[in-house]
Amino acid sequence: MNKSLEEVHSTVNTHSGSNFKRLLAFVGPAYMISVGYMDPGNWATDLAGGSKFGYSLLWVLVMSNLIALLLQSFSARLGIVTGKDLAQASRENYPPFVNLFLYLLAEIAIAACDLAEVIGMAIGIHLLFPEVSILLGVCITVLDSFILLFLLNKGVRKLEAFIICLVLMIGASFLIELLIAKPSVAAIVSGLKPFIANDEALYIAIGIIGATVMPHNLYLHSSLVQTRKFQRTTTEIRKAIKFNTIDSAVALNLALFVNAAILILAATTFFTNGKHDITDIQDAHQLLAPMLGSTLAPILFAVALIAAGQSSTITGTLAGQVVMEGYLNLRLQPWIRRLLTRLIAIVPAVITILYFGDSATGKLLILSQVILSLQLGFAVIPLIHFVSDKNKMGEFVVPVWQKALAWISAIIIIGLNIKLVYGEIYDLLTGSESPMLMSFTVVPLCVFCLVMLLYVFVLPFISKGRVVKKSEFHAPVLLIKLDNSLAVKRIAVSVDFSKSDNKAINHAIQLGNSETILILMHVLESTNAVVYGENAFDLEREEDFQKLKQYQLALKEQGINSEIQLGYGNPKHSIPLLLELNNCDMLVMGTHGHKTLKDLLLGTTVESVRHKIKVPLVIV
Repeated sequence: MNKSLEEVHSTVNTHSGSNFKRLLAFVGPAYMISVGYMDPGNWATDLAGGSKFGYSLLWVLVMSNLIALLLQSFSARLGIVTGKDLAQASRENYPPFVNLFLYLLAEIAIAACDLAEVIGMAIGIHLLFPEVSILLGVCITVLDSFILLFLLNKGVRKLEAFIICLVLMIGASFLIELLIAKPSVAAIVSGLKPFIANDEALYIAIGIIGATVMPHNLYLHSSLVQTRKFQRTTTEIRKAIKFNTIDSAVALNLALFVNAAILILAATTFFTNGKHDITDIQDAHQLLAPMLGSTLAPILFAVALIAAGQSSTITGTLAGQVVMEGYLNLRLQPWIRRLLTRLIAIVPAVITILYFGDSATGKLLILSQVILSLQLGFAVIPLIHFVSDKNKMGEFVVPVWQKALAWISAIIIIGLNIKLVYGEIYDLLTGSESPMLMSFTVVPLCVFCLVMLLYVFVLPFISKGRVVKKSEFHAPVLLIKLDNSLAVKRIAVSVDFSKSDNKAINHAIQLGNSETILILMHVLESTNAVVYGENAFDLEREEDFQKLKQYQLALKEQGINSEIQLGYGNPKHSIPLLLELNNCDMLVMGTHGHKTLKDLLLGTTVESVRHKIKVPLVIV
């Protein structure tokens, strides 16, 4: 079975020391997760909620955080007990077409999250350095791709330490902001009472849920907990679950503090002063100084924004790797995976800024969080199924009360999303100039997604007890059947009259026996050879033929049979043709003398030849 995030799997030792030291050894994964709960997308929804509706949506943050804590504990439990991340578990328990659908949704969610981080970091850079435009800031964010690669090479603990430092920087910044703003405690308490004012408040509330309970974090957490090395005994597994639950509780409550601080800051600074239209982070930054009477507040705001974007972009990349490897068993180089994720996010950001201007980034941020929320059900439902299955979890199956709370949470999230989608489709149909086009495009797509959601929910109930298929990167190993009847009778050797010929011919001799015949091949690449082929009679042809004869005579003196063949034109085409004409059983090739630069300009003969021949190739 392939390991999740194999390069850092079981690299952190948790065996030695007191219980407190062991707890510290488990600290880290939840902080990596928590940054996803305080990324720039959260800022946009929190600012919009606080400025438009004051403290009234504070209860949504608290409820979202409780749901997040429950689901993240499920995710950690799944990884610790089964040794599989959520994507791997889904791949083993759902049909291929369902897994492909779930994978595409997960990638869309990661792209939406990365979109928020790109825009947020670009805005943060612009706020600190006004001469750098948001568009240029978006392009600069490509460079942070390499920070992740550098930190992963240093080990997962170094990466976690970097993330924790950024999280503490964000928390400290907003603590100072709140001390400057001096919010009303009574007003904060009143915001804990559940209340939704209107459809716009519902839209922002769903955005807050999507920004808080992030689907890709469920995949990532189930993988990151496997970086800890511990004994696979009942006692040790139980301790690992306990320590990771504590880690999650502390980290996610810090994330709640940051989100609540942003909403409270917006409510105190903007809502109470009649500024109800603050949807853009730039507007919030510009108004902080005059309204709070402090020049420090906007600086702290921008620094925290950059820290939030940088930290969450790292975890988003890791989540993308987990999802791709888990669902598709496909591994890409980390830098390729990072650049792909980042470019997918940059393209819509650049198009939006160019077409609608900087003012549209706030709406784009909120939309990205609503997309995350819409995808959440497709990650939550499989997770609840897996941790509730005694066949998979054994004695570590979740308690009934936790299972009940999880399903209630899932119903709330999915119900709110269905209401939101229905309202949006209704508005599109009634306000569209071509409602028939919308009816035959958007409506069927939404119905298909709803059917798939129901299928994902129902399938585990009707397929209990079936044999789980194993997930491996390669096909099963087949027994090797030896065929002693095969004999290498004719070995072709490509020569270019360089030092490499000696090595190539000697290796060819070692591969054969007394009956083997060597076919010495050389390809003329002159202009005459390219144009006239076999009819190219010039000095180069005569010289090369004589050199081949010298090789043949030298081999004859050693009792080795050989034949000589001249080819014409491009070696990439001529060598495969000569092999076929001379019925060769094998080809031995030496180096052609090119170095790195020539390889880039001229290409390598070996690479082209090996794809066109049907006999074994030996490269010397």
